[in-house]
Amino acid sequence: MYGDKDYIGEARYVARLIRSAVPGVRSILELGSGTGRHGRLLAAEGFVVYGIERSPDMVALAKTISPPQVNLVGSFSCDQGDARSVVLGRSFDAVIALFHVVSYQTTNEDLRAMLSTAAHHLTPGGVFLFDVWHGPAVLAQRPEQRVKRVADSHIEVIRMARPEIDTDRNTVKVTYEIECRNLNSGGVECFVEDHFVRYLFPMEIEALAAQCGMHVLATEEFMTGRPPSPTTWSVAYLLRK
Repeated sequence: MYGDKDYIGEARYVARLIRSAVPGVRSILELGSGTGRHGRLLAAEGFVVYGIERSPDMVALAKTISPPQVNLVGSFSCDQGDARSVVLGRSFDAVIALFHVVSYQTTNEDLRAMLSTAAHHLTPGGVFLFDVWHGPAVLAQRPEQRVKRVADSHIEVIRMARPEIDTDRNTVKVTYEIECRNLNSGGVECFVEDHFVRYLFPMEIEALAAQCGMHVLATEEFMTGRPPSPTTWSVAYLLRK
């Protein structure tokens, strides 16, 4: 489903942004590391990346994939854990959480817990980089129903995304209706997933950062570096401990 996502460009963007804030950055803790795609690409950029991922299935998959061999001067490893509560007993130059992992923390308690995890594992002067759904853009544009189709020579997948916004809780419930069709046998399998995502506002993040011993160093449109606006859906925040 995310074959069109620019993982290489995103990894380079992350590398550039955290190096601009911490020139000697070497070690990275990735909260919500998934199958390790970003982590392995950052290893190829020269970082030592350790990932924490809540899903044991994703961790197992990440561990079966060999790291990229070209220009590999860093490393990537990962383990199962909860970004809200994990305690590793070591510090890192930077912490990252990509693909809106922070926005999946839909309560104040979960947000504060995840930012506290990041702050706890940062060396003094280290940075926490993450991207979120930008509240002003969500309210200005409103989530829309969307359909995405992808296929290879064997399987076609059709995903319908039906969003419901809750302006009292600053959340969006996205119901994914997914149809998987075997192009060889004609067999079809369907399933449904509900995703709850919180959109966030700059002052919320400033307050949460302060409560966790950090401050906002920079904020910008993810990937482009442009100032956030009501048309900017994804915004990157860089916090300093």
